[in-house]
Formats: sequence, C-alpha cells, structure tokens
Amino acid sequence: MSKNRYNNDVHQFNNLQYRGMAMKIKEIIVVEGKNDTNKIKQAVEADTIETGGLTLSKETIQLIKHAQQKRGVIIFTDPDFAGNHIRRKIAEAVPGCRHAYLPKKDALPNNIKESVGIEHASLDAIRLALKNVQVEQKPSSESITHDDLLRHGLIGASDAKRRRELLGDHLHIGYANAKQLLKRLNMFNISRDELNEAMLSILESGKEND
Repeated sequence: MSKNRYNNDVHQFNNLQYRGMAMKIKEIIVVEGKNDTNKIKQAVEADTIETGGLTLSKETIQLIKHAQQKRGVIIFTDPDFAGNHIRRKIAEAVPGCRHAYLPKKDALPNNIKESVGIEHASLDAIRLALKNVQVEQKPSSESITHDDLLRHGLIGASDAKRRRELLGDHLHIGYANAKQLLKRLNMFNISRDELNEAMLSILESGKEND
C-alpha cells in the first residue's frame, strides 16, 4: 500500500465515528432521491442532499458548495449512466468532493421494472461503500497509462468489460469504460503497484471467469 493510500485510509477512518452500533459520517452525502436518503439513514447516521434526479439546479449546486466548505461532501449516486452523469457534473462544479461507489450487483432491484439504485442495496453494502470513499488527487509522476490497461486485459480483450467491473469493485471506484477507468485510476492517485496487486488478486480468485 502506498504512503498516500495509507494516509487517505487513516483520514477516512478518522472521519468515521461510532455511536453505539451506528456509524456516523462527518461529511454530507449527496444522493439522487428521497428513497436513497431513507436507505442511507438506516445504514449510518448522516445528513444528505438530494439532487432530485438528472437535472442539477443552480440552487442545488450552491447548496453542495456550501456543504463542501462547511463539512465536506461525499458524492454517492446510483451505479448507472444517470448516476455517473450527476457525479461528473457535481465533481466539476464542486472540486474536492469525496466519492463513494456502490457496485452495480449490490444495487439491483427485486422488481425488474425498477432501475438500479442505492435504495435497493443492503445496509452492509452501503456501509462498506462509505468506509472506502475515494479522494480526488493530483496524479503522481508515475501515472497509469493506456499500455497498463492493455497489459492487464482491461481493454482490447474479450473479457475486458468484466475485468473492468471486477477492478472497479476491488478498488471501490465503480465500473467505468476504458477512457473513464484510466481517468479514475489517475484521479484517485492509484499507483501502478496497486493496479498490479488488484489484478493479480482478481485473476487468482478466478472471478473473471464467472
């Protein structure tokens, strides 16, 4: 584990307080809707801001900016196209936010007519995501490159999509296409050694063949 990664983990741990059996989150969590808020409040003690869907109003952005200045913000949107779109918009407008990612498999609804969402996740899955928040950082001098993704079969291979999904779950950075994955790996300052270790663990587990 890199020194930066260790320092981030310590900082995250210091921001997680326990009151009885409930985990208390210092930062304000940004979610998409009321159902997400209700589920998060079952899992942890936290305050939320709801975006109200795909459209982000100026008032909501200003509220998130104020929250970031006062307490810090964790963006925790649904693991789908709309959720990723909202996440990018907020991150662009409010620099320095933390990011919590929920694996898509943990957000699947029981009713096939409903879309994936945090509201469908188990309480343990939500707690795990919030324990592993990621922080945007300036890329190190040894950034991960397109060649690294190619070498690990994350692009150009028949099972590349599955490998990216498993890597996103393993590193708690969510699923992304090749372009977005490269951006996230460097944005969260994940080292080449961490990437190598993660892929080795995935291959040894045999999950890429599931």
